[in-house]
Amino acid sequence: MPRVPAIETRNLRIGYTSRTGERIVHPDLNLKLFAGEVTALLGRNGAGKSTLLRTLCGLQPALSGTILIEGRLLGNYTPGELSAKVGIVLTEQTHAGGITVYELVSLGRYPHTGFFGTLGESDHEVIRLAIRSVGLSDKQERYVAELSDGERQKTFIAKTLAQECPIILLDEPTAFLDITSRIETMVTLRALAHRQHKAILLSTHDLDTALQLADRLWLQPAFDPATGEAGPMVCGTTEDLVADGSLSRFFGSDTLTFDPATRRLIARNEK
Repeated sequence: MPRVPAIETRNLRIGYTSRTGERIVHPDLNLKLFAGEVTALLGRNGAGKSTLLRTLCGLQPALSGTILIEGRLLGNYTPGELSAKVGIVLTEQTHAGGITVYELVSLGRYPHTGFFGTLGESDHEVIRLAIRSVGLSDKQERYVAELSDGERQKTFIAKTLAQECPIILLDEPTAFLDITSRIETMVTLRALAHRQHKAILLSTHDLDTALQLADRLWLQPAFDPATGEAGPMVCGTTEDLVADGSLSRFFGSDTLTFDPATRRLIARNEK
């Protein structure tokens, strides 16, 4: 029996509307995101990775097409129902005020605590587990402003875990992090996908880490307003896209090429 995708899009057109008309980011996306996997969304600056993520979680309306969350139309979810299904970590969320790690993570329980937001013992257990899952139990009483960038990013991931949602979308979760924090964050997300069977989609410019730790890749081409076209989104397992040359074609340029042996972008004159 075929798996039901955590997120599926059909003929999805994404972009923006204004008084002067539509600004298309991509005209036709047919995608499937599955539970138990980390999928890395790669693309050049301006390709629309953030636009796609915001559209998939309902923060931004699609221009046309269909989005299904676990087989149900996105528009048929109430805000509360959607919050229990999809968690999102945006890059700008990494700046928090004077609250503790525990207090910030506890905000993730809002889809489950009712009108008054009262936390019961079961809620506190979920919060403690979420903090433990990202390795911050020893810092749960620290103020978020006192944390390193990597610890702060893990705190927002823990807040999403406290929502107990099966789908997590992250916009550049490793941006501005040092190499150690980037790897730790990706290892944490991979463990969450595999051990807790979550569907995780993240945008990133960190090709090396994505190739090492992502299960699948989505390669998002930029829309060309001159021709009114964009190439198809290339999707597949990391191994398949390396083997069939998709990464070489996607990242290749007059000066750079993708070397499948080392899985790195290199200058053409280095080959």
